[in-house]
Amino acid sequence: MKEPLDKIRGEGLEALKERLGKAGMIRFMQQFETGDGDYATERHEWEDRTSLEGIRNRIDRRRNPTDG
Repeated sequence: MKEPLDKIRGEGLEALKERLGKAGMIRFMQQFETGDGDYATERHEWEDRTSLEGIRNRIDRRRNPTDG
C-alpha cells in the first residue's frame, strides 16, 4: 500500500532536519522555492524611489531610535 504524500513529506522533512539541522533544512528547501514576481524590475523600482540620503537616515534612526 502506498503511503500518503503528506506522510512521506513529513518523514522527509524530519530526515533533513536530523541530518542538516533546522537551519540547513531551511536552506535546502529554499533552493526549490522559485518565488513570484520580477526581482530585477522590483529592485529597479525600489532604487528609483530610494535615495542614498534616505538610506543613511533610516540607518541612523535604527542606530539611534531615541533621537528621531
